[in-house]
Amino acid sequence: MTTRLNRLAMNDEGLVFDPATGETFTVNSTGLFILRELKAGKSSEEILTELREQFEATPEEAERDIMDFIAHLKTYQLIS
Repeated sequence: MTTRLNRLAMNDEGLVFDPATGETFTVNSTGLFILRELKAGKSSEEILTELREQFEATPEEAERDIMDFIAHLKTYQLIS
């Protein structure tokens, strides 16, 4: 799942760079948090719990944020 994701370089401001393709994009703080957790090998459930704690989100908000972001990552073929 994380082959392309693992090679991404990220900074604290949300700039994400794929050195293999030269593509760059930006993410907000929630997206950056999710990317880092995915790169660390955490499951969606683990990320959901941590996202709720980190951002004081409701379970519904956190789940929606994760699912939407993962859908975007799949669209850009960063994960399968």
